[in-house]
Amino acid sequence: MKGIIFDMDGVLVDAMPYHCKALQIAIKQMTNIDIDDRTIFLLEGMPADEMIKEIFRRKGYDNNPYYFSIVDKIHNLKKEILKQILIVKPINGVRELIRELDCLKAIVSGAARQEVEDIIYKTFDREKFDVVITGDDLDEGKPNPDPFETALERMNLKPQEALVVENAPLGVQAANKAGIECIVTLNNTPLKISDFEGLVEHESIFPDTKSVISFLKEYSEKNC
Repeated sequence: MKGIIFDMDGVLVDAMPYHCKALQIAIKQMTNIDIDDRTIFLLEGMPADEMIKEIFRRKGYDNNPYYFSIVDKIHNLKKEILKQILIVKPINGVRELIRELDCLKAIVSGAARQEVEDIIYKTFDREKFDVVITGDDLDEGKPNPDPFETALERMNLKPQEALVVENAPLGVQAANKAGIECIVTLNNTPLKISDFEGLVEHESIFPDTKSVISFLKEYSEKNC
């Protein structure tokens, strides 16, 4: 049997805009720096503290130790803001898709285990997923291949026996490094097809999760 590995935010649930907003507010409150949506979505999948550091680097604060000294404070503030604004809802068509796929199914997310488990229990039947990998299980996040390699190990699959469904360039990079075929669903991201240039073929990029349902069902019927 083969398997399908899903990223969570932006693929299964429409939570990424809230993560983006919470981080923007936290950074603005702590530093008075404005961060655009695109910058955050390009870094989606990176551990939160590393994402904040990378944002500061891209803003030209590489040599300013103050900004890097408050990364943990920004991260904690972001988590508190997120609790207040987060509304979790599944991407259109996802519940039916997960229920109908016959292959092994995994979730790979860089979020904390408690957050991931809460979303799964509220949004899906937990038993529908054979493996759940969270940030708590990982030494390194995307674009390192460790998240997907860990999923393969726990699913007892080889790279060629799995398919990854992602929505962010760093996630695609991680899948490529792990040697796993990857498709992309854009959904509500501000990113464009051009942001995935050189990472995945254009025909493997879908406008949303709903449009990829028939592809995944066919994959499941042929391989699982």
